[in-house]
Amino acid sequence: MSRYDRRRFLEDSMFAAALAVGAGSTSSLFAADAKVKKGSTNPADRLNCAVVGVKGRGMSHVGGYTSRNDTLITWVVDVDTSVGEQRVADIAKRQGGVAPKFTTDLRKALEDEELNIVSIATPNHWHSLAAIWSMQAGKDVYVEKPVSHNVSEGRRAVEAARKYNKICQTGTQCRSQPASMQAIDYVRSGKIGKVQIARGLCYKARGPIGEKGTYEVPGTVDYNLWCGPTPMDPLSRPKLHYDWHWVWSTGNGDLGNQGIHQMDVARWGLGVDQLSNKVYSYGGRIGYEDAGETANTQVCAFDYGDRSLIFEVRGLKTDAYREAKVGNVFHGSDGYVVLTGYNKGAAFDLKGEKIAEFGGDGGDQLHFDNFIDAVRSRKYAELNADILEGHLSSALCHLGNISLRLGQKIAAGDIRSRLQGEPATETFDRFAQHLSDNKISPTTELSFGPNLAFNPQSETFVDNSAADAMLTRDYRAPFVVPAAGQV
Repeated sequence: MSRYDRRRFLEDSMFAAALAVGAGSTSSLFAADAKVKKGSTNPADRLNCAVVGVKGRGMSHVGGYTSRNDTLITWVVDVDTSVGEQRVADIAKRQGGVAPKFTTDLRKALEDEELNIVSIATPNHWHSLAAIWSMQAGKDVYVEKPVSHNVSEGRRAVEAARKYNKICQTGTQCRSQPASMQAIDYVRSGKIGKVQIARGLCYKARGPIGEKGTYEVPGTVDYNLWCGPTPMDPLSRPKLHYDWHWVWSTGNGDLGNQGIHQMDVARWGLGVDQLSNKVYSYGGRIGYEDAGETANTQVCAFDYGDRSLIFEVRGLKTDAYREAKVGNVFHGSDGYVVLTGYNKGAAFDLKGEKIAEFGGDGGDQLHFDNFIDAVRSRKYAELNADILEGHLSSALCHLGNISLRLGQKIAAGDIRSRLQGEPATETFDRFAQHLSDNKISPTTELSFGPNLAFNPQSETFVDNSAADAMLTRDYRAPFVVPAAGQV
């Protein structure tokens, strides 16, 4: 029986119908309209939850808990009072009039001894610290992707989970999606032969975020708490919320935003449980000038010996690759598998004839249900996306960005001569065509990063102090991620 068949992601037909109504789309803010709720109705079995960060993604967390009988949101934490107070009212309606408490400071909620779960949907630079603080306070954690802003702090989150025996789920919900599970079973069972390349795609066109300058922080935001571990620099872009993804001090670009999902699936399909032996990356922010710093067009290549993981980010208008724009392609010796999203995919032979299809969509709810099941069993091995999985996949994104940021500026047209053989040249040729399609001159300068040797056991670079320095950051007290062995 396959891993997919063993999953208890649909326990009965009534629950399946409820999911279709209430949680069939990740864009839905709430799934509480489902006619059948999971979990015990015994008050003694209730788990009290805090949702941290409720501007956007956090509302999917709200839906995940208000859709169950046995979870109650007792705290809302958000540094923006205008957002947090409105969410308190929204949640109260969903909880039969039971309103959660509100605070701008996570530390206050963590003092509540009756709080069981902390669910984190903050900007990236807060993910690891919020998770570590929460586990140190005795809470189980659901933390959004990427689980870290840098490699070192992700490993510290893993250390905290193990030291305090806490359940910590990563928000890479593809791990709980039926289509993804079917496809990965197919790939790892050898049905497309030996997998030589796992490819992740994030072809997601995005426009500029406005001119770089000095802007006023909204008066309803506690900017000290918003910055937390990062320097409290002036706001350099027009919009505080969301556009932090494109600034290095707080975000990781689309590689660590949307791309982390597909990075995780690529690594999952390869079946590797460590970081790569080498990494290089090239790309840049092209097509417009704005306040953003991260790359909007990027290729990363990770060396796993006899296999490779290649990741492509395209933030300008682009065509699909084998019908996928945000998805994955696994290239095997006897065929290939394509996932064209979270809930759809297919396998093909070498002639391009379809030989299998994968499908099924349970929305985010399956991932939250898996988390709650593991919280009750106290077995982290039952998690579909344990914090260790999240750390490894997040860290690959960070490694790619380190190579890019250490790169030298060269003309886009000169990159091909620096590459050797397939799949590097094939990937670049499509990359170059993408630039041409968007009228980007081959003389445009991009960053071409060094091919960095890496030690997966120590999670440090080999004889490269400049790269090692980028595995962590200088933290702003008191928002400091503990050092190794001190969580």
